[in-house]
Amino acid sequence: LASRPMTELLAGKRHSPQSSPRGGEEANTKSMLMPGANPLSSILSSRGEEANASSVLRAGVDEAGRGPLAGPLAVAAVILDPARPIAGLDDSKKLSEAKREALYPQIVECALAYCVVLIDVEEIDRINIFQATMAGMSRALRGLPMAAHEAWIDGNQLPKDLPCRGRAIIGGDALEPAISAASILAKVSRDRLMVNMDAIYPGYGFAAHKGYATPMHLDALQHLGPCAQHRRSFAPVRLMLDQMTLF
Repeated sequence: LASRPMTELLAGKRHSPQSSPRGGEEANTKSMLMPGANPLSSILSSRGEEANASSVLRAGVDEAGRGPLAGPLAVAAVILDPARPIAGLDDSKKLSEAKREALYPQIVECALAYCVVLIDVEEIDRINIFQATMAGMSRALRGLPMAAHEAWIDGNQLPKDLPCRGRAIIGGDALEPAISAASILAKVSRDRLMVNMDAIYPGYGFAAHKGYATPMHLDALQHLGPCAQHRRSFAPVRLMLDQMTLF
Protein backbone atom coordinates (compact mmCIF):
# COMPACT_ATOMS: atom_id res chain seq x y z
CA LEU A 1 0.00 0.00 0.00
CA ALA A 2 2.79 2.42 0.83
CA SER A 3 4.35 2.06 -2.59
CA ARG A 4 1.18 2.76 -4.56
CA PRO A 5 0.58 6.14 -6.18
CA MET A 6 -1.55 8.07 -3.74
CA THR A 7 -4.27 8.57 -6.36
CA GLU A 8 -5.07 4.85 -6.24
CA LEU A 9 -6.02 4.85 -2.57
CA LEU A 10 -9.51 6.25 -3.10
CA ALA A 11 -10.02 5.55 -6.80
CA GLY A 12 -13.47 4.65 -8.03
CA LYS A 13 -16.32 5.85 -10.19
CA ARG A 14 -20.09 5.62 -10.19
CA HIS A 15 -21.17 6.76 -13.66
CA SER A 16 -22.09 4.58 -16.60
CA PRO A 17 -22.26 5.22 -20.36
CA GLN A 18 -26.04 5.46 -20.02
CA SER A 19 -25.98 8.10 -17.27
CA SER A 20 -23.18 10.30 -18.58
CA PRO A 21 -23.76 12.86 -21.36
CA ARG A 22 -20.16 12.17 -22.36
CA GLY A 23 -21.11 8.63 -23.27
CA GLY A 24 -19.03 7.12 -20.51
CA GLU A 25 -15.80 8.79 -21.65
CA GLU A 26 -13.37 9.09 -18.77
CA ALA A 27 -11.66 12.40 -18.10
CA ASN A 28 -7.97 12.50 -19.00
CA THR A 29 -6.49 13.31 -15.61
CA LYS A 30 -4.24 11.02 -13.61
CA SER A 31 -5.37 12.44 -10.28
CA MET A 32 -9.11 12.00 -10.78
CA LEU A 33 -10.89 10.29 -7.89
CA MET A 34 -14.42 9.11 -7.41
CA PRO A 35 -16.16 10.81 -10.34
CA GLY A 36 -19.84 9.99 -10.49
CA ALA A 37 -23.12 10.83 -12.11
CA ASN A 38 -26.62 9.84 -11.08
CA PRO A 39 -29.67 9.36 -13.32
CA LEU A 40 -30.73 12.83 -14.40
CA SER A 41 -34.03 14.33 -13.39
CA SER A 42 -35.08 17.95 -13.81
CA ILE A 43 -32.13 19.26 -15.82
CA LEU A 44 -31.51 16.48 -18.34
CA SER A 45 -34.00 13.95 -19.65
CA SER A 46 -33.50 10.20 -19.23
CA ARG A 47 -32.13 10.09 -22.78
CA GLY A 48 -29.46 12.66 -21.96
CA GLU A 49 -31.08 15.51 -23.88
CA GLU A 50 -31.36 18.96 -22.33
CA ALA A 51 -34.75 19.60 -20.86
CA ASN A 52 -34.68 23.20 -22.04
CA ALA A 53 -32.22 25.70 -23.39
CA SER A 54 -32.14 27.73 -20.18
CA SER A 55 -30.99 24.84 -17.97
CA VAL A 56 -27.59 25.51 -16.44
CA LEU A 57 -25.32 22.88 -14.94
CA ARG A 58 -23.55 24.79 -12.17
CA ALA A 59 -20.68 23.12 -10.31
CA GLY A 60 -19.54 24.10 -6.84
CA VAL A 61 -15.78 23.77 -6.28
CA ASP A 62 -13.78 23.75 -3.06
CA GLU A 63 -10.62 22.30 -1.55
CA ALA A 64 -9.39 20.77 1.68
CA GLY A 65 -5.83 20.61 2.92
CA ARG A 66 -4.08 23.79 1.83
CA GLY A 67 -2.57 24.41 5.26
CA PRO A 68 -1.27 21.04 6.51
CA LEU A 69 2.41 20.17 6.64
CA ALA A 70 1.77 16.70 5.25
CA GLY A 71 -0.48 14.83 2.88
CA PRO A 72 -2.19 15.74 -0.36
CA LEU A 73 -4.47 18.59 -1.29
CA ALA A 74 -8.03 17.47 -2.09
CA VAL A 75 -10.28 19.39 -4.48
CA ALA A 76 -13.89 18.53 -5.30
CA ALA A 77 -16.43 19.66 -7.86
CA VAL A 78 -20.13 18.90 -7.40
CA ILE A 79 -23.20 19.51 -9.55
CA LEU A 80 -26.25 19.27 -7.31
CA ASP A 81 -29.68 18.17 -8.48
CA PRO A 82 -32.22 20.93 -7.71
CA ALA A 83 -34.93 18.25 -7.54
CA ARG A 84 -33.07 16.47 -4.71
CA PRO A 85 -32.04 19.09 -2.12
CA ILE A 86 -29.79 18.00 0.72
CA ALA A 87 -30.52 19.37 4.18
CA GLY A 88 -27.68 20.48 6.44
CA LEU A 89 -25.06 21.48 3.88
CA ASP A 90 -22.55 24.00 5.21
CA ASP A 91 -18.86 24.83 5.21
CA SER A 92 -17.18 21.55 6.14
CA LYS A 93 -15.06 23.33 8.77
CA LYS A 94 -18.24 24.28 10.65
CA LEU A 95 -19.55 20.72 10.73
CA SER A 96 -18.57 17.93 13.10
CA GLU A 97 -16.79 14.90 11.70
CA ALA A 98 -19.92 12.82 12.31
CA LYS A 99 -22.08 15.30 10.40
CA ARG A 100 -19.64 15.41 7.48
CA GLU A 101 -19.58 11.63 7.32
CA ALA A 102 -23.40 11.53 7.37
CA LEU A 103 -23.67 14.07 4.55
CA TYR A 104 -21.01 12.47 2.37
CA PRO A 105 -23.15 9.53 1.11
CA GLN A 106 -26.15 11.81 0.68
CA ILE A 107 -24.13 14.08 -1.61
CA VAL A 108 -22.81 11.11 -3.58
CA GLU A 109 -26.32 9.70 -3.93
CA CYS A 110 -28.21 12.91 -4.75
CA ALA A 111 -25.72 14.92 -6.82
CA LEU A 112 -26.01 14.92 -10.59
CA ALA A 113 -22.23 14.61 -10.79
CA TYR A 114 -19.15 14.90 -8.62
CA CYS A 115 -15.39 14.48 -8.85
CA VAL A 116 -12.66 14.58 -6.22
CA VAL A 117 -8.99 14.93 -7.14
CA LEU A 118 -5.85 14.73 -5.05
CA ILE A 119 -2.73 16.77 -5.67
CA ASP A 120 0.20 14.88 -4.19
CA VAL A 121 3.02 16.26 -2.09
CA GLU A 122 5.55 16.15 -4.93
CA GLU A 123 3.43 18.41 -7.12
CA ILE A 124 2.66 20.77 -4.23
CA ASP A 125 6.38 21.18 -3.56
CA ARG A 126 7.16 21.58 -7.23
CA ILE A 127 4.62 24.27 -8.19
CA ASN A 128 3.59 25.67 -4.71
CA ILE A 129 0.32 25.24 -2.86
CA PHE A 130 -1.51 28.10 -4.62
CA GLN A 131 -0.77 26.79 -8.09
CA ALA A 132 -1.62 23.27 -6.92
CA THR A 133 -5.01 24.53 -5.74
CA MET A 134 -5.72 26.22 -9.05
CA ALA A 135 -4.67 23.11 -10.97
CA GLY A 136 -6.84 20.89 -8.76
CA MET A 137 -9.91 23.04 -9.35
CA SER A 138 -9.53 22.79 -13.12
CA ARG A 139 -8.91 19.03 -12.94
CA ALA A 140 -11.94 18.44 -10.74
CA LEU A 141 -14.17 20.30 -13.19
CA ARG A 142 -12.73 18.42 -16.16
CA GLY A 143 -13.16 15.17 -14.27
CA LEU A 144 -16.92 15.59 -13.93
CA PRO A 145 -18.71 12.98 -16.05
CA MET A 146 -20.91 15.75 -17.41
CA ALA A 147 -19.59 19.14 -18.42
CA ALA A 148 -20.55 22.06 -16.15
CA HIS A 149 -21.69 25.27 -17.80
CA GLU A 150 -20.50 27.38 -14.89
CA ALA A 151 -18.27 26.94 -11.84
CA TRP A 152 -18.82 28.65 -8.51
CA ILE A 153 -15.52 28.55 -6.66
CA ASP A 154 -14.86 29.26 -3.00
CA GLY A 155 -12.39 32.11 -2.52
CA ASN A 156 -11.26 35.16 -4.45
CA GLN A 157 -9.23 33.57 -7.25
CA LEU A 158 -10.16 31.72 -10.43
CA PRO A 159 -7.89 29.27 -12.28
CA LYS A 160 -6.77 30.61 -15.64
CA ASP A 161 -7.60 27.39 -17.48
CA LEU A 162 -11.16 26.74 -16.31
CA PRO A 163 -13.11 24.58 -18.78
CA CYS A 164 -16.19 26.79 -18.30
CA ARG A 165 -17.06 30.26 -17.09
CA GLY A 166 -16.36 30.80 -13.41
CA ARG A 167 -17.31 32.94 -10.43
CA ALA A 168 -15.19 33.33 -7.30
CA ILE A 169 -17.25 33.66 -4.11
CA ILE A 170 -15.55 34.61 -0.84
CA GLY A 171 -16.98 32.43 1.90
CA GLY A 172 -18.90 30.49 -0.73
CA ASP A 173 -18.61 27.24 1.18
CA ALA A 174 -21.03 28.67 3.74
CA LEU A 175 -23.27 30.44 1.21
CA GLU A 176 -23.80 28.16 -1.79
CA PRO A 177 -24.99 24.57 -1.32
CA ALA A 178 -22.98 23.23 -4.28
CA ILE A 179 -19.76 24.70 -2.85
CA SER A 180 -20.67 23.36 0.59
CA ALA A 181 -21.12 19.91 -0.93
CA ALA A 182 -17.73 20.15 -2.64
CA SER A 183 -16.17 21.27 0.63
CA ILE A 184 -17.57 18.20 2.40
CA LEU A 185 -16.50 15.71 -0.27
CA ALA A 186 -12.98 17.14 -0.34
CA LYS A 187 -12.66 17.20 3.45
CA VAL A 188 -14.01 13.70 4.06
CA SER A 189 -11.97 12.20 1.22
CA ARG A 190 -8.77 13.74 2.52
CA ASP A 191 -9.47 12.91 6.17
CA ARG A 192 -10.08 9.26 5.32
CA LEU A 193 -6.84 9.10 3.40
CA MET A 194 -4.91 10.64 6.30
CA VAL A 195 -6.35 8.01 8.65
CA ASN A 196 -5.06 5.32 6.28
CA MET A 197 -1.72 7.10 6.09
CA ASP A 198 -1.39 6.92 9.86
CA ALA A 199 -0.89 3.16 9.55
CA ILE A 200 1.68 3.59 6.78
CA TYR A 201 3.68 6.24 8.65
CA PRO A 202 3.15 5.46 12.37
CA GLY A 203 4.20 7.87 15.07
CA TYR A 204 3.17 11.15 13.45
CA GLY A 205 -0.48 11.05 14.54
CA PHE A 206 -1.91 11.69 11.07
CA ALA A 207 -5.24 10.11 12.05
CA ALA A 208 -5.68 12.71 14.79
CA HIS A 209 -4.46 15.97 13.25
CA LYS A 210 -4.71 15.13 9.52
CA GLY A 211 -1.30 16.66 8.85
CA TYR A 212 -1.94 20.10 10.36
CA ALA A 213 0.75 21.81 12.43
CA THR A 214 -0.53 20.87 15.88
CA PRO A 215 1.85 20.66 18.87
CA MET A 216 1.53 16.86 18.65
CA HIS A 217 2.56 16.88 14.99
CA LEU A 218 5.43 19.31 15.48
CA ASP A 219 6.75 17.24 18.37
CA ALA A 220 6.64 14.06 16.27
CA LEU A 221 8.34 15.88 13.42
CA GLN A 222 11.10 16.98 15.78
CA HIS A 223 11.71 13.44 17.03
CA LEU A 224 11.13 11.41 13.85
CA GLY A 225 12.05 13.85 11.11
CA PRO A 226 9.95 14.27 7.95
CA CYS A 227 8.44 11.29 6.15
CA ALA A 228 7.72 10.96 2.44
CA GLN A 229 4.34 12.68 2.84
CA HIS A 230 5.67 15.87 4.42
CA ARG A 231 5.67 19.00 2.27
CA ARG A 232 9.29 20.07 1.90
CA SER A 233 8.27 23.52 0.66
CA PHE A 234 6.47 24.35 3.92
CA ALA A 235 8.57 26.28 6.42
CA PRO A 236 8.47 23.98 9.49
CA VAL A 237 9.43 20.96 7.38
CA ARG A 238 12.06 22.87 5.43
CA LEU A 239 13.64 24.19 8.65
CA MET A 240 13.68 20.70 10.09
CA LEU A 241 15.48 19.39 7.02
CA ASP A 242 17.96 22.27 7.17
CA GLN A 243 18.72 21.44 10.81
CA MET A 244 19.23 17.77 9.95
CA THR A 245 21.81 18.63 7.31
CA LEU A 246 23.85 20.61 9.85
CA PHE A 247 24.37 17.64 12.18
